[in-house]
Amino acid sequence: MAGHSKWANIKHRKGRQDAKRSKIWSKCSKAIMVAAKNGGGNPEMNLALRYAIDEAKAQNMPKDTIANAIKKGTGEMDGVVFETIVYEGYGPAGVAVMVDILTDNRNRTAAELRKIFERSGGNLGATGCVAYNFEQKGQIFVAKQGADEEELMMAALEAGADDVSGADESFEVLTEPAAYTDVRSALDTDYTIESGSVAMIPQQTVEVTGKDVNKVMNFIDALEDNDDVQKVHANFDISDEDLAALED
Repeated sequence: MAGHSKWANIKHRKGRQDAKRSKIWSKCSKAIMVAAKNGGGNPEMNLALRYAIDEAKAQNMPKDTIANAIKKGTGEMDGVVFETIVYEGYGPAGVAVMVDILTDNRNRTAAELRKIFERSGGNLGATGCVAYNFEQKGQIFVAKQGADEEELMMAALEAGADDVSGADESFEVLTEPAAYTDVRSALDTDYTIESGSVAMIPQQTVEVTGKDVNKVMNFIDALEDNDDVQKVHANFDISDEDLAALED
C-alpha cells in the first residue's frame, strides 16, 4: 500500500495533472455521462455520479459543464455512448496494472493500449490476472501542515473512515467506497484536502529501483495520456531517494 500512497503524492505534488485541462475535463465529463446513464441524474441517489462529480469539482470543472454532462448521460441532451472496460496486465519491472477505460470504440482502444504495453516491455493480460491483488477503497490525502494527527484520526473515524496513516507529506485516510463522500465532506471543513478518489489499492507491491523507475513512470504517463483512459492503478513501490531523483 505504501507504494500506491507515494505514487499518489507524486501525482498531486508534481501534478501529473500536467496534461491539458481540456483533456482532464473531457475524462471527467465521460465519467459523469456514464454514471448518469447507468444510475440516473440525481447524485443523492447515484453514488457513482457523486464520485464523478466530486472528482470533476476537484479539477475545477465548471458547474455548467458538469450539468451538461449529466444531461447527456440521462438523454436530455445528445451525447456519445461510452462503454466501460477494465484492462489488466503487467508493465516494466513486473508491475501489475489495472486500467479503467471509457470508450466509444473498443477495437481502437484495445489496439492503442496493447501498443503502450508492448512499447514499455510489458503485456496486456486476461481479465482477473492482477485484479485479485487490488481492493477498492476511498483514498483521501490531507495536508499535514496545520493538522493534528490524533484529532484528524478521531474526526475521520467518527465520519466512517477505516484508517488514517502518515503518507510522506500528507495523511492518508482510507474508507469503504460507500463512505468516501461522507468522510471527505466531514473533513473538508477543518482540513486541507490535497486529493482524493475511489481507487484500487494494491495489497502487495513490487519494489522498483534504478533505471526501472523512469521506465515505470513513463509507462504510467503514456497510459494516462490516452484519451480513453480514466484511471490507472498500479502496485509499484519506489524508495524516497528514487522519488527525490525523479522530481529533480
